[in-house]
Amino acid sequence: MATPGKPTKKEHKRPIPAKTSLDSPFAPTWSPLPQEDMQFILTTLKDKLLSMGLEKKEVKVFRPWRKKKEQKPAAVTSELADRVQDSPKNGWTDVAARRQLAIGINEVTKALERNELKLLLVCKSVKPKHMTSHLMALSATRGVPACQVPRLSQSVSEPLGLKSVLALGFRHCAASDEVFTDTVDVIKPRVPSVNIAWLQGAAPNVTSEDPADTEEKTEAGQKPGQKRKLESECEESPPSCSLHPLKVKKTTANPAKKRRSKVKT
Repeated sequence: MATPGKPTKKEHKRPIPAKTSLDSPFAPTWSPLPQEDMQFILTTLKDKLLSMGLEKKEVKVFRPWRKKKEQKPAAVTSELADRVQDSPKNGWTDVAARRQLAIGINEVTKALERNELKLLLVCKSVKPKHMTSHLMALSATRGVPACQVPRLSQSVSEPLGLKSVLALGFRHCAASDEVFTDTVDVIKPRVPSVNIAWLQGAAPNVTSEDPADTEEKTEAGQKPGQKRKLESECEESPPSCSLHPLKVKKTTANPAKKRRSKVKT
């Protein structure tokens, strides 16, 4: 019988490196918005934007193609100058009103981190969903009322002159300059609260004790903060949040990665 030979380098397959990580035990979700409140929010926003005339205008001016070496004739340059002067300017119709809004996920995220928003509306048709999942924790920690509104992008993008509006936030401004005050005051009571599991309940208030009491406790063999910790644990009620089981997952950077063998010269 022939003995099996040594495996060649091609037969040796290096294991693909994989990172092991734990899944998050919390699964935060947006609170459902009733149908009546959804219709009210959409109609209020649309009517307000249409009455203000806030819109982004982008007018494209036709420019004839020409070679670089050719000189521009006087007639063509005069026609282009007349077209540019007659055409309306690109940009927002009301710049001051636009500064009071945060449009888009990136702009809303920056405004939330800087505590600049007083109301946040997120479109429900965002895919993938994790693009807006971080806005729940940000709005809850900043105390900003936020909710997920279906068909927000369809109803708001047309009057604003944009392709899509995945998130819309209203900024804090001076009382004299605010334009959307009445709209925010009407929408706020209809926004459901965002429930974040790890933010439920407040930390117990710890009162300071006399140094004489702490000396007696240390002499008796009890740590200074042990009794205080036990009392706080007894007073606290059990958390109402439900934890999902932890799952170990392996993420592979490139599962179809193939290593090229070096060519011998």
